[in-house]
Amino acid sequence: MKEIVLNLVLLAALTVAFSTLTGCGGTNASKQDPVVTANQEANTASPTKASEYPPISQSIAKSEIKNLDGTTFTVDDKKGKVVLLNLWATWCGPCRSEMPTLVKMQDAYRDKDFEIIGLDMDDEPLSLINPFKDQMKLNYALVWPDTALRNELLNVSKFGGIPQSFLIDREGRLRGVFTGANPGGVQKMAEVVGTVVNE
Repeated sequence: MKEIVLNLVLLAALTVAFSTLTGCGGTNASKQDPVVTANQEANTASPTKASEYPPISQSIAKSEIKNLDGTTFTVDDKKGKVVLLNLWATWCGPCRSEMPTLVKMQDAYRDKDFEIIGLDMDDEPLSLINPFKDQMKLNYALVWPDTALRNELLNVSKFGGIPQSFLIDREGRLRGVFTGANPGGVQKMAEVVGTVVNE
């Protein structure tokens, strides 16, 4: 009996450990592929043909995003840049684990019109966000999305947890959806970002 209880405790601990690698808050985290391409046929096609990828919806393009200083912008305002929308929260361990890679990507591609926009999914106050940004040494914008944008992105990914990221090319086309923060998925995201930025 003692051995059975010990095995159950071990199984529970491993389940919790695994879930922290895949994402926070999602019930489908362990079932979701970490990388969902915007167009499944595009996996075998030339990645330089932007027409093979779907444009982002107008509700994503036109939704209001609020900067920490209170000013607003839309994804549409960023047309001409490669944009990575990253959904995160200060309390999310997997979000923290992928952030060093995001920082490296922003440094590497800043001069190639690449921009990461970190969408805080919990509308956390500045008193939490600013110290978090300093602690994690984040070099990209942290913002608050409106409810419509949150809902539309979650509808695209079909993933209920965070982190998740959406790569949009210079023409406003969705080039990849990346869910969870397992090392393989984060590495794949970095590779796809590099490909799209260098097109």
